[in-house]
Formats: sequence, structure tokens, C-alpha cells
Amino acid sequence: MLASLSIRDVVLIERLDLSFGPGLSVLTGETGAGKSILLDSLGLALGQRAEAGMVRSGQAQAAVVAVFVPPAGHPAHTLLAEQGIESEDQIVLRRVLAADGRSRAFVNDEPVGVALLRRLGALLVEVQGQHDQVGLADPATHGGLLDAFGGLESRRNAVAEAYRGWRGAERALREAQEAIAAAQRDEEWLRHAVDELSDLAPVEGEEDALAAERQGLQGSERRAEAIASSLSELQPRDRRGGGAPSAALRNAARALERLTPPSEEVSAALTALASAQDALAEAENVLERLASDAAPDPRRLENVEERLFALRAAARKHAVAVADLPSHLAGLKERLANLDAGTGRVAALDAAAREAKAAYVAAAEALTSARREYAAKLEKAVARELAPLKLDRARLHIEIAPREESAWGPDGQDRVTFLVTTNPGQKPGQLAKIASGGELSRLMLALKVVLARGSPVPTLVFDEVDSGIGGATAAAVGERLARVAERLQVLVVTHSPQVAARGSRHFQVAKGLRGERAETRVVPLDTGARREEIARMLAGEKITEAARAAADELLTGTA
Repeated sequence: MLASLSIRDVVLIERLDLSFGPGLSVLTGETGAGKSILLDSLGLALGQRAEAGMVRSGQAQAAVVAVFVPPAGHPAHTLLAEQGIESEDQIVLRRVLAADGRSRAFVNDEPVGVALLRRLGALLVEVQGQHDQVGLADPATHGGLLDAFGGLESRRNAVAEAYRGWRGAERALREAQEAIAAAQRDEEWLRHAVDELSDLAPVEGEEDALAAERQGLQGSERRAEAIASSLSELQPRDRRGGGAPSAALRNAARALERLTPPSEEVSAALTALASAQDALAEAENVLERLASDAAPDPRRLENVEERLFALRAAARKHAVAVADLPSHLAGLKERLANLDAGTGRVAALDAAAREAKAAYVAAAEALTSARREYAAKLEKAVARELAPLKLDRARLHIEIAPREESAWGPDGQDRVTFLVTTNPGQKPGQLAKIASGGELSRLMLALKVVLARGSPVPTLVFDEVDSGIGGATAAAVGERLARVAERLQVLVVTHSPQVAARGSRHFQVAKGLRGERAETRVVPLDTGARREEIARMLAGEKITEAARAAADELLTGTA
């Protein structure tokens, strides 16, 4: 629902703030008062084309803000969520137009492109006018409207689900076919790679274990070398035992023992030399034991390094990490298995795809059949509304035509188009091409009366839907607008008192002067002012008591 409309410096409007509510709101005023400016301003906020001439003379820019309160779950909320724009209860559309013709668009204060503004506008407002028609005039909406009229949402959802299943099955088949084709191209390499890696037999976590063992073996080797080197320093360097520290200690002791009798100092030296020999012998024993314990397996380090280097070479060859070699081998084996069993798998997927397509076709044909049934009912329902609108010769024709398979979609196999004839013997044509402006607006009204329950657009705008009619026909138009307004918000620009009397809110559009400049004003009318406005519409420039009485009768008759 359109909650409010704020206009700044658009043509003859300097500043205007309007609030709207549910039901039927009517806008009346003399010709040239500026009613079209209001619709153009709303159109600006909805993303329609902007022209520099819309900016009020002497001003740098014009601005329009339209505030909407769509129902929960409305598609507009979904669209904004897809664009990453937050929306709670309100959706605020703002358009700023500079005097040089450039414009900027905003949704909930977020800058957006005009294309998004236009998409949002189409979800929120439908305009039926003398010249510009959107909404029902767009054939893309006709299938959904017919389905809503017939209550076919469950069938349509079943078709959409079957369509997704069919396309998913086809995608799985296509992927399998592509995988097998790729595998067949690489079959020779694939078998060689599987054999090579199978012979290598990589194990998960093997690289870390080998690296740790290699580091330990290298450390053990260095330790053994150090022990052997130390031990060699303690052992004789020739066959006669020369060069060993133990021999030097013995020789030193023998030399001192020749002194007789030995002095106290010599005795102390002999004792020290004896202790040194004992310590040296103990060190030699410990080193020999360590040398025996620390001796590494001379082949183990070589084997570990060979294995580690082989794993790393294979990883480089296959452009994967060593840790991923086991899973890479499993993947290659799977590709080879898929190749070996590919024909059977593709055949199974092909059968599944054909079965899914058959399910979609069955669901789509059931939807088509139901559409044909309700299309006839919709044609009759609209026909009942046309005669009172002075369109008794017009007829709605609903064409349900099959689409090419490439154009099948989640909405079915057929294309639904609303066509119309306005005279007997005339070939049915598209709504916007066959009817005149006034006829088209009334045709749209008749359709909306019947389709209001299923309309996803919460706000309808009719621009002079009563053009060229009067009396009983205008009364019929007003009565139908009121019926549509029971379910949707309706704004109508009208010159008909019969239509104006049906409004739950009434706005008068008038043009006056402020200083030396013309200005358009819009005034909400209370009960008394509304009576005067309808009397003016009945009588013209001079309002008579008879006109006021007629206005009272119209207002009373619609209460």
C-alpha cells in the first residue's frame, strides 16, 4: 500500500505531502489543474523516465519520496533481500532529478540503479492510464493471474518442483557424460598413474613420520661419529700402543717410580697418575659401551631417505601435497572405475532424466488442462463485467499456446496471453494494441474486478478510467472501482461525480497563484468540502442547490 507521497519542486508543485490509506482514494479537479503532475511525480519515484523539464523553474533539483507498506511476504521484500537492502515494514523509494536531467535513485536511503527502482515499482504499483499501461498489459503476468484466478497455485508449485527435478537429473547426466569423456581422453595416462601410485602405496601421515625418523637417524649418526672420534683419541695410534693417553700415563708413572726413596711430592704425583689411569680406563669403557649402543643401521637412513624422496617426487609430478597422495590415488581410481563402469552409470542417469522429464510433462499437462478450464470461466466472468462498462461488444480471449521445449520453465509448457476484441468479427489482439485509451482502462478495470483476489500488486492507479462516459456507465465504473478497493488500494483520477462519490478519501487538485507564479495544490476534503466538489463536478462553474442535492444523493447512495 502507498502510505505517503512527498513532492518537492516538480513542475508547478513547490512542496506537497500527501498521506493515503486503504480503499478507494479519488483525485478530482478542473482540467489543467495539475492532476497529471501528481501521477508523473509518482512515476518518477517508481523509476519511470525522468526529464529535465519536470524540475520547477528556477530550482536546482526536484525530489519525490514514495513510502510503501507492503504486506508481509510480498515479493518486494524478497527482491530487496536479494540486493542486500534491509526492509522492515516500510519501503521508501526516493528519486532526485537535477535541472540538467541527471537523476539519482534511493531505496531505504541506499543508492540504487533506476532499473532496480523500476522493478520495485512494478511490484508495488500498477498504473492503468489513457496512454501508459503497465501490469495487466504485460503478457508476462497473464499466466500467473490466470493461475491465481483458478486457485492453481498447488499445481503450479508441483510443476516448478518437477521442473527442478528434471533439470537436476539432466545436469547430473551431463556431468557424468563430461566426466567419462574426459576420462576416456586420459585413459592411458590414468591407468599408468594408478599403477605407479599403487606401487608406491602412499600412506596417510607417512611423510611426517619418515621426516621425523630421518631426523632421528641423522642425529644418531652424528652421535655415533662423535663417540667413535672421542674413543679413537683414547686408543693407541700404532701397533706398539704408542700415542694412547693411557700409555703416556703409564710411562710417566714408571719414570717417577725410579726415584728411591720417593719424596712426599713424588708420592702425591704417583697417586694422581694412578687415579688418572683409572678414570681414563672408566671413560674408555663407557665410550665403548656407548659406541656399541649408538651404532645405527647403516641401511635404514638410506632407505628412509629413498622413500621420502620418492613420495615427494610423486607429489611434484601430480601437483599435490605429499599428504594428499593417498586421496589423489583414490580419486584416480574412482575416475578409472567410473570409466570402466561409465556406460552403465550414464544409462542409469539417462533413464532417471527421462523419468524426471516425463514427470514434469505430466504435471505441466495437468496444469495446462486446468488453465484451459479456468480460462473459459475467466472469459465468462469478465464478459459479465463488460456490458455495464459500455463495452458490451468487447470480449476477452485467453490464448493458451504451447511453447518450444527450449522455452519450458517452472511455470509450465504453455504461454498464456490475454487478447481482446472490441467489435464482432475483429481478430483478437493484445490489450494495448486493440483498445482505445478509455476502452483499455475500462477493460483493465473489468479484469481487475475479477482478478483482484489474486493480484500480487497491492496498489492500483487509474487515470481517467471514466473518460468519454457518463451516467449509468460512470456509476458502473465507480461501483467496480469500489469493489476492487475492498481488496486492493486504488487511486483514481476522475472527472466523474459518480466515481468520485465512491471514494473513501477525496483529494482536490487545484491550480492557483502564489505571487506571480502558478502553483498546484492538493487538498484533502472533509465531508462538507467533498459535497461542494461533487456538486461542482455536476453543475460546472456555478454550483446550484439542485447540484448540491444531487451530490448528497450520490454520496448517500454510495455510503
